[in-house]
Amino acid sequence: MVMLTLWPELVADTLTAFKGGVEVFYSPLMRPLLLLLAAASLSAADTSKLNIRELAKPGEKVEAVRVPALAAEAYASSPAVKMPTPVHRLSDVPFLGADRLEKLDLYFPSGPVRKDRPAVVFIHGGGFTGGDKAEYRSASVSADLCRAGYVVVSCNYMLGAKSAPGIWPQNISDCRNAVRWVRAHAKELGVNPEKIGVAGGSAGGYLALMVGLSDDKSGPGGEPTAKFSAKVSAVIDLYGVVNFSKHGKGDVPGVPASEQNSYLPELQCDAQDPAVLILHGTADTTVDIAQSDDMAKALRAAKTPYEYVVVEGAPHTFDLHPNGKSWKRTGVIDGAEVSSASNKPELAEVTLTFLARTIGK
Repeated sequence: MVMLTLWPELVADTLTAFKGGVEVFYSPLMRPLLLLLAAASLSAADTSKLNIRELAKPGEKVEAVRVPALAAEAYASSPAVKMPTPVHRLSDVPFLGADRLEKLDLYFPSGPVRKDRPAVVFIHGGGFTGGDKAEYRSASVSADLCRAGYVVVSCNYMLGAKSAPGIWPQNISDCRNAVRWVRAHAKELGVNPEKIGVAGGSAGGYLALMVGLSDDKSGPGGEPTAKFSAKVSAVIDLYGVVNFSKHGKGDVPGVPASEQNSYLPELQCDAQDPAVLILHGTADTTVDIAQSDDMAKALRAAKTPYEYVVVEGAPHTFDLHPNGKSWKRTGVIDGAEVSSASNKPELAEVTLTFLARTIGK
């Protein structure tokens, strides 16, 4: 089951490692087939242990206007004795317009109704060509954060071969629009619009960094006339691709040479940016950990607050409960050096501590 869950991410990342190979394999006509295969693998994923309860029936159309009532239903439910405490998911909510197939999932915690809960937008990985908002890793991280009291939004975005027209920067724009959607519907969601963070894994880590560090008006995928801001107050990067010009990743396809730098997160950070938490495993053979090393160095040089957690022995594509041995944390917070370590690989506590400090709880 686990191998099926990881299939979209691993296949996508493997294919993109072959320069030109994915361009031959992938075409717009094949997108429905790829999505069907991904959906088939995801349907086989065993998420029962996450104790996620659906607020709508499979295939039921859910518009934003219904969100308040469904959210109230989630908050009103009494936590069951069975552990872990249940979270409530409203799946496949449209957020990009009637002409787009990509949707988002909303996660609501059990507990009292609040008007000021912090929120986190989670962005799935998959080499920019595959993956889904409901993959096991996305569901697991979303459930963990939701269980801690956060409203979580797991979003899909434009997928396609890296050189296919219309992919870049639409993928970044879609993720920015997920943040805008949360801010626009903050009242219905019971969310404080000033307490929104963004997180993502692998390709999603890159997209989270771009949403958090590059300008939401003038940066790639930015919208100068947008009614709502896409700015966030915290960024969590799980083993993200951060530099396409090094470590065998190449330039961003279809982007003019003069614009390449604007697509590199390590060149977008400054002292006014939100704090960043980087999580990466030493056994990652898909995204070189040197990329996160570079990102951490760039954040330090730019005086952007950050924490960098290196998980000994952890591979690619983990949630907050990775297979590994231990972790070490370094960084700079409020101008002061930070350092800590754990003899266990568990990342939930260090992640939740970061979020509590940056967007509250």
